[in-house]
Amino acid sequence: MDRVKTIQLRRYTLVDGEFDAFVAWWESTMPTVRPAAGFAIEFAYGVRETNEFVWAVSAEGDRDAFLALEATYLVSPGRAAAFEGVPQRVAVSQTHFVDDVTPVQTA
Repeated sequence: MDRVKTIQLRRYTLVDGEFDAFVAWWESTMPTVRPAAGFAIEFAYGVRETNEFVWAVSAEGDRDAFLALEATYLVSPGRAAAFEGVPQRVAVSQTHFVDDVTPVQTA
């Protein structure tokens, strides 16, 4: 039986001049904080030319399970500590659940 995994795509337009600071903070924080809360980071990419940061986070289970896990994460002490004293560096945030449409490779 296949395991269900829900993936959320997160696209940020960063505040002008904050690209390097955001990426440094993200790299030092999210790979620890999100997995500790039960999530996996699928990928993360920065697009310097357009001041964007795009990443995906996933969790085992369906969307309802993801949303329940996220609700717990949003009020967690770990998340609060990760954001404490950090200035707002995201001007626009878009989040969407995505479907894996990668074709299955056959031998």
